[in-house]
Amino acid sequence: MPRKTTKSLQRIPAPDRKYNSVLVQRLINRSMRDGKKQAAESAVYQAMEEAAKKLKIEDPLQALEEAMGNVFPGVEVKSRRVGGANYQIPFPVEGHRKTHLGMMWFVGAARARKGMPYWQRLMNEIVDAHHEAGAAVKKKEDTHKMADANRAFAHFARF
Repeated sequence: MPRKTTKSLQRIPAPDRKYNSVLVQRLINRSMRDGKKQAAESAVYQAMEEAAKKLKIEDPLQALEEAMGNVFPGVEVKSRRVGGANYQIPFPVEGHRKTHLGMMWFVGAARARKGMPYWQRLMNEIVDAHHEAGAAVKKKEDTHKMADANRAFAHFARF
């Protein structure tokens, strides 16, 4: 008897009120600490506006989208046990997982910076990601390198 399939229960948040973007709302939600959404919202908006000024881009949303596009991964590795040995098998990243991983790396990299307010750390990470530098982009590149190094084990993904 075939197994039952389940529907994806991914909840998409409502777009934010300033830019009407789901991406910005996800960044606000990911940046939020202790339920303080207003503080996270003001930090994200301020970071986006300052980053757009620094990058000389008219639209802060465009600056964020380009920066996040440089952070979203294309492949990842998953551990799989085959014949008593563990292999890191490369898999393509699709859909919401791509956004989720990119956001985690982006906010984690911003929080890891020290010595300035959160909005400045976020702004610096946006600017660095836009120039394809910074900790979040490095994390993506490391993931891609690991997947490339383990390309020989890709055939294990097929069963």
